[in-house]
Amino acid sequence: QVQLVESGGGLVQPGGSLTLSCAASGIILNIYTMGWYRQAPGKQRELVAVIISGGSTNYADSVKGRYTISRDNAKKMVHLQMNSLKPEDTAVYYCNADIRTIGARAAFWGQGTQVTVSS
Repeated sequence: QVQLVESGGGLVQPGGSLTLSCAASGIILNIYTMGWYRQAPGKQRELVAVIISGGSTNYADSVKGRYTISRDNAKKMVHLQMNSLKPEDTAVYYCNADIRTIGARAAFWGQGTQVTVSS
């Protein structure tokens, strides 16, 4: 059973910073793309940032220059450093990973972690 567990969410003032982390566990043969998505109240889930196994990254225009995604392949982790946070960044942030396990390859999701940007 593959699991993704996020950590690091919370309440932060506008202009502040937070780092989210996501750890994959279980029977994992390979992890391809890892990424972060978010969903604000009343809105659809949207892509925030992705990173492939080789290290190439892609960001939503709304977070470019403020967020940095990174991964530790040995620890099966992905991180999201969020700087200069704005109230519109408030959302539940979800970790996603494309994982090959025994007999299958699938996209897995974490349970989500709340990020609230407010004064």
